[in-house]
Amino acid sequence: QVQLVESGGGLVQAGGSLRLSCAASGLTFSRSTMGWFRQGPGKEREFVAAISRSAQITRYLDSVKGRFTISRDNAKNTVYLQMSSLKPEDTAVYYCAADTSIGTQTMSAQRSIDYWGKGTLVTVSS
Repeated sequence: QVQLVESGGGLVQAGGSLRLSCAASGLTFSRSTMGWFRQGPGKEREFVAAISRSAQITRYLDSVKGRFTISRDNAKNTVYLQMSSLKPEDTAVYYCAADTSIGTQTMSAQRSIDYWGKGTLVTVSS
């Protein structure tokens, strides 16, 4: 059974930084496109970032470009989201996603994604 377990969420002041981690098991991690999504209070889930199997391609939501960085360590079966210059608007539950059959472009469109974590809450205070 595939499991994606997020960690690293918490409370941070505006302008601060936080790093989220997602540990994957039950799948061949190196064959999986990985991504991060978020859902704020009263909002729909939105795409945040994705990274290709080789880590050669990354995609980001426009509002987080230059502030967030997605990376992966295939030896550790873990994907990360380094978040800097955080804003209150970044407050949301952040979800990790994985799929072995799609690339970053399709993942960014949220068309069909096979696996999801349960999420970790990030709260940015002003």
